[in-house]
Amino acid sequence: MGLTRNLTITNELGLHARTAAKIARLAEEADDNVYIIKDGQEVDATDILDIMGLYCPRGTRIILRIADPADMKVLDRIAEQIESGFGES
Repeated sequence: MGLTRNLTITNELGLHARTAAKIARLAEEADDNVYIIKDGQEVDATDILDIMGLYCPRGTRIILRIADPADMKVLDRIAEQIESGFGES
């Protein structure tokens, strides 16, 4: 299962192309897979189109999941971006 973090999308525009790209860039730094889960649908966090396909407006609850505990710093960095509203809020 890996490690997970429950988060709420806080920025006004939700997960759009620019925010999805930020997440994907950070997820690519992980040694193993990083996933975003919304309503049971799990997508690869390195895939911008998959992230955007989740449709996550402001207020959406998501789960970040990493497969390898060694990637905890990546999980933390992605969570920080989401919690800060990607500097947009």
